[in-house]
Amino acid sequence: QVQLLESGGGLVQSGGSLRLSCAVSASFFSFNSMGWYRQAPGKGRELVALFTFGRGTDYADSVKGRFTFSRDGNKNTIDLQMYSLKSEDTAVYYCYADQLLTGTKYAYWGQGTQVTVSS
Repeated sequence: QVQLLESGGGLVQSGGSLRLSCAVSASFFSFNSMGWYRQAPGKGRELVALFTFGRGTDYADSVKGRFTFSRDGNKNTIDLQMYSLKSEDTAVYYCYADQLLTGTKYAYWGQGTQVTVSS
C-alpha cells in the first residue's frame, strides 16, 4: 500500500513563503503522476501542480510563477515551494500520486496539511 505523508504547513503572512514536502513510500518509477492539490473552506479540491512522466508539470493558473514543484527520486520526496503567498492560497494541501496498472488508475492521497495565509 502506497503511503504519502505531508509536512511543512503552517501560518504565514501574506507575501511570505512556505515549503511543503511529501514523503512517498514507493519508488518514483512505479508512478504515472505526482503532485499537489488543495481544498479551501467551502470549495472543492483543485489541482495546484501535477507532474506526469513524459509530459512535465502542469500548474493552476492562479499559482503560476509563484509555486514550484520539485521531486527527489533519491529521497522519495516531492516538494511544493510557495512564494508570494496570498490569503486565497489558504487551504488544506494534499499530496497526490497515481499508478497505472493493467489499464486501471490507482490514486493515492496524503492526509493533508493546513496552510493559512494571514492578510
